Amino acid sequence: MFINAIAHYLPKEEVHNDYFLRNGLTDEWIFQRTGIKTRKKASPSENSHTMGLEAVQLALRELPYPVEEVDLIIGATYSPFDTVGTVAHYVQQNLQIPNAAVVTVSSACSSFVNAVEVVEGYFASGKASKALVVASEHNTAYSNDDDEVAGHLWGDGASAVFISKEAESQDESQILEVFSRGHGHIGRGPEGVYLRPNNGGIGMPFGRDVFTHAIHYMTESTKEVLKKRDLLPSQLRYIIPHQANARIIKNVLKQLEMQPEQAWVNITDCGNTGCASTAIGLSQAYNKIRKNEYAVLTVFGGGYSSGAILIQR
Repeated sequence: MFINAIAHYLPKEEVHNDYFLRNGLTDEWIFQRTGIKTRKKASPSENSHTMGLEAVQLALRELPYPVEEVDLIIGATYSPFDTVGTVAHYVQQNLQIPNAAVVTVSSACSSFVNAVEVVEGYFASGKASKALVVASEHNTAYSNDDDEVAGHLWGDGASAVFISKEAESQDESQILEVFSRGHGHIGRGPEGVYLRPNNGGIGMPFGRDVFTHAIHYMTESTKEVLKKRDLLPSQLRYIIPHQANARIIKNVLKQLEMQPEQAWVNITDCGNTGCASTAIGLSQAYNKIRKNEYAVLTVFGGGYSSGAILIQR
């Protein structure tokens, strides 16, 4: 599989840590424990649909073929504007793509990796050859600012990636491996992080459990995709981890014996943008990855689930 075009969208409004002094949380306290300074917040006129479409429109500038040739659209989100008319349907409507299969997946913060894996399955079965994956999270629509445990973590944003079964141009990255696994039977599982309608917003009552398992399984997923290509972590240009917590990222690097400069980190300015975080990170880092260099996206999601994608530029 090949990446034909990629882009991301971040809202203009920023919410600084000082906002959460209302909960007795200082800028220093939040930064030391999470790595977050500010987070992006969608405007009242924005939602996961509109942010996803914004990212797609930006990616279209680099697309080497007419968008009408897309025959598969996969949405990825756990913070939907509409659970029936999904972000993928919204993109299909606005771009007038008539012949595409349309699916939206939700597996918490690993949803983007799972969406790419769905694309892999469609390609393998011969049911599609050109796909669009849209990862979009509107966390601030669901988060509770008064929640002292998790209210300060969340940010909004989206990314769009066009993927083809065969190469469409010379300057494309190849997706070499995609791996995912569910962990609902591990630790607190579905209790670790939750988003239940009419139940106080996104909750993370067992943060330590999430923290521990995220480090273990993001490390394990990275090793899994590297092992299939006989690669070592030291050979990566970048690891682009899910942006949940800077301390998680630091520990993953330690477990993999990687250098700090090998990690692409955007949590400081963006907050936790959910499943979109790794896709946003890839978009941000994309032009810094040189020909023949490797990058790994690695994720852990509430529920629990994990996964990784290995890319060669």
